[in-house]
Amino acid sequence: MRLTRKRLCSFLIALYCLFSLYAAYHVFFGRRRRAPAASLRGLRKGAAPARERRGRGKQSTLGSEEWNPWEGDEKNEQQHRFKTSLQILNKSTKGKTDFRVQIWGKAAIGLYLWEHIFEGLLDPTDVTAQWREGNSVVGRTHYSFITGPAVVPEYFPIDVNNVVLILNGREKTKIFYATQWLLYAQNLVQTQKLQHLAVVLLGNEHCNNEWINQFLKRNGGFVELLFIIYDSPWVNDVDIFQWPLGVATYRNFPVVEASWSMLHNERPYLCNFLGTIYENSSRQALMNILKQDGNDKLCWVSAREQWQPQETNESLKNYQDALLQSDLTLCPVGVNTECYRIYEACSYGSIPVVEDVMTAGSCGNASVYRNSPLQLLKSMDAPFIFIKNWNELPAVLEKEKTLILQEKVQRRKMLLHWYQHFKTELKMRFTNILESSFLMNNKG
Repeated sequence: MRLTRKRLCSFLIALYCLFSLYAAYHVFFGRRRRAPAASLRGLRKGAAPARERRGRGKQSTLGSEEWNPWEGDEKNEQQHRFKTSLQILNKSTKGKTDFRVQIWGKAAIGLYLWEHIFEGLLDPTDVTAQWREGNSVVGRTHYSFITGPAVVPEYFPIDVNNVVLILNGREKTKIFYATQWLLYAQNLVQTQKLQHLAVVLLGNEHCNNEWINQFLKRNGGFVELLFIIYDSPWVNDVDIFQWPLGVATYRNFPVVEASWSMLHNERPYLCNFLGTIYENSSRQALMNILKQDGNDKLCWVSAREQWQPQETNESLKNYQDALLQSDLTLCPVGVNTECYRIYEACSYGSIPVVEDVMTAGSCGNASVYRNSPLQLLKSMDAPFIFIKNWNELPAVLEKEKTLILQEKVQRRKMLLHWYQHFKTELKMRFTNILESSFLMNNKG
């Protein structure tokens, strides 16, 4: 009887051990085997949405990518590498002094610099706000930007040593206002509340900017660097640099984000021109040429006899639609060769057809550039169509008619890529020039 009980107990103990081993096996090994299957089921369930998300992303990234089920693991690895690189970067820059610059935007061109070139944000977003400000970091330089009617001399604190002042010097009333700002800045420098000053200037369209000469450091003044719009003969890339006109931010032309449809859709119009027709100008010749062979019916043309400084919501949308729906944008000269239309066309992937002639006035440097306009754009290999006379336009339009959609798509991609590179390059050049000049003068 005892023997039978011992055997029964031994059997139960052995059975318990076997069950424990079995359970342990599934706990420690079974989970690893089931994990891939579970992951695969999860991927199968999420496969369709993943493809949808990838498809929508394709429109913004402007490229075609295959769905990758291991994307999550790759992202984790990339994030780990990024963190490691960031730690190395932080160690290498540890102890370096941050370079702080404040930008005072007292002309509409300041918004092109800040929102389009620096891709900076402003708070509040309301364009009619009295005071707007933003911050951005480029390399080791920390930028702060202030603008609005409430930014007036002596009514805001000065807490930086380095300032970039953005001014409008296009006409007499603007020059008077700009001069008041420069006199205020001069007082700050003299009282050692400000150490370094650079100016970004919307110059006169005839390049008559002598009024600012007295303020330049080269002439005994205090303005160390001048970034000037239009082809001024003063440009030497030492202390005076050319700066782009940009888009008409004073008319609320927006920052345009490229979309899939912008790149790939067929555009119904061969070209566009919406603008003012001045008497005895090349624009009159342009209108006459467009009427030949019925090309005006293939292009979006809207002419007016008198310039209008402000846009309505309707006229702005009409203009943006014309850019978006045209393969080419015709850019005749006005008072100056450089015009907002060139940059606005680039924003929408519409190729600018630029009248490449020097206008009357003091612009250009014949000894260096053979009296050729748009030197900044040309030096950066702008992919535009340059013509010397609008009589060349019919041949341009005939060639345009032979292009297939795929060729136009590639050309749009090239233009948008160039324009983004153009703005990025300007941002880096601007920062490098400020750092080199201001920091070197600190050491001196």
